[in-house]
Amino acid sequence: GERPYECPNCQKRFQTSSNLLQHQRIHMEGRPFLCSDCGKGFKDNFNLITHQHIHTGERPQCQKRFHTSSNLLRHQQIHTDERHFHCADCGKGFKRNSHLISHQWIHTGERPHECPQCGKSFTSSSNLTRHQRIH
Repeated sequence: GERPYECPNCQKRFQTSSNLLQHQRIHMEGRPFLCSDCGKGFKDNFNLITHQHIHTGERPQCQKRFHTSSNLLRHQQIHTDERHFHCADCGKGFKRNSHLISHQWIHTGERPHECPQCGKSFTSSSNLTRHQRIH
């Protein structure tokens, strides 16, 4: 039968593109993640996905990397205007529930982050950390 798919590394020919892609793994030691569009191999899935943007024309909004897709999806919310978490007291919207919870301390007066050296309290751990630099 006809073998229109040629391996660019060894010129061996295959009847289907999937057979070619499977074969190319022998040339990709240490690079098992193969692009289904061009056969190029990558050492990890993240680099493969980044590469595939050249085929889709997609432009990622930032260059942050994540180990899990759930962390990526959570991060991607900052690039949208969607604010699913709303304060019942003032109506202000937030992209993350944790940010809503921190915001609500403005209304309750709660300051859960206390300086162990002087007892002063803060609504956020970052404000406490900044304060602790003065000690």
